[in-house]
Amino acid sequence: MAIHVFDNDEYRPPVWKSYLYQLQQEAPHPRRVTCISEVENRPKYYGREYHGMISREETDQLLSVAEGSYLIRESQRQPGTYTLALRFGNQTRNFRLFYDGKHFVGEKRFESIHDLVTDGLITLYIETKAAEYISKMTINPIYEHVGYTTLNREPALKKALPVCRDMPDGKDSPEETGLEERLTSLVRRATLKESERAPKYEKVHNFKVHTFRGPHWCEYCANFMWGLIAQGVKCADCGLNVHKQCSKMVPNDCKPDLKHVKKVYSCDLTTLVKAHNTKRPMVVDMCIREIEARGLKSEGLYRISGFSDLIEDVKLAFDRDGEKADISGNVYEDINVITGALKLYFRDLPIPVITYDAYPRFIEAAKLTDPDERLEALHEALKQLPPAHCETLRYLMAHLKRVTQNEKDNLMNAENLGIVFGPTLMRAPDLDAMTALNDIRYQRQVLELLIKNEDILF
Repeated sequence: MAIHVFDNDEYRPPVWKSYLYQLQQEAPHPRRVTCISEVENRPKYYGREYHGMISREETDQLLSVAEGSYLIRESQRQPGTYTLALRFGNQTRNFRLFYDGKHFVGEKRFESIHDLVTDGLITLYIETKAAEYISKMTINPIYEHVGYTTLNREPALKKALPVCRDMPDGKDSPEETGLEERLTSLVRRATLKESERAPKYEKVHNFKVHTFRGPHWCEYCANFMWGLIAQGVKCADCGLNVHKQCSKMVPNDCKPDLKHVKKVYSCDLTTLVKAHNTKRPMVVDMCIREIEARGLKSEGLYRISGFSDLIEDVKLAFDRDGEKADISGNVYEDINVITGALKLYFRDLPIPVITYDAYPRFIEAAKLTDPDERLEALHEALKQLPPAHCETLRYLMAHLKRVTQNEKDNLMNAENLGIVFGPTLMRAPDLDAMTALNDIRYQRQVLELLIKNEDILF
């Protein structure tokens, strides 16, 4: 596909490829073969397309009327199991049929047999007619040319509707089917502004199988996403829409969109900082600023728990208001509420600050007896953390070191803080109960070492 370079004042997206869209329009339509006689013991979730226990020969004869004809029969070889028989390519295709509240023959689940057959005919037709084309879809993707290009031209958004060529006669063009709304993520990426101070953290896309309403085109290869349901995957963080096979080729360059990132707590750490364009989660920055402003000398800081209902209020405030959340002393007089909210944030992370992947390296470092070797191993372990995690840990350790410098008043030394923060920042990845229990003392030691040696480790 040719990519044209236009004047810098105007952004023109690439041409969307319509070949697969045309094939979907040409696919055979489902034709139910109705059973005219009453069948005993018909499952309640099947309709008149159910013919009971009939032979394959009889099935072939019933389906020979037209492409797309289908019926359901009970297996003669395995009574109690059911087969969807479908006419495609002038032959009968047989599929083992299942029902668990929805109908399925593979991964996709459907509300009705009609929808299942419709999707199946589309898939069979396209994959038969365009097998070679599909295998080469990921070659020369538009993503390499559009990607996260920094154009800094917001007015271009008004002109940035993609063009689709060669639409079949009588069919609505993508522009007429809500394409502007569906292509938000692609246009957003192409016009995204880079902040000079924003850290460039790498982040993988959070792809989830997605059902698109109306025609959609893959934002990686520019080809149509075929089928009735689950046509592709969508990044839950930035909204990127791609084929499942294309998702394996997309670079780790997700730029989360705040409209997709609905909350602060329980949100992946890297996702949150990229969505808000910050170095660290705002919860960490705001809570630590508040604690250092009025709580460093508070006895039992981080050890004493705040009132749980108020801690939950702080969490809801961050989820609702983000960086505008008011956590000042006027609202929360007890500093232990703020420390509790910070600890809760770390506990709620789906991936801990010290990630599951890096966890074994930290535990092994803590087991070393030679002090120099132990520090060197910790330094190497820190390199295994994603940048946003490492920066957050660095900032927190510097803060906790300042807490220990006020030990005379708050009675909190590095060992005490290690006991509090070890299990909060480190969680054993799927270890048996005994191993996880034994790791607790090493978790404490890791945190104690990080606090005491914060200035040389980071």
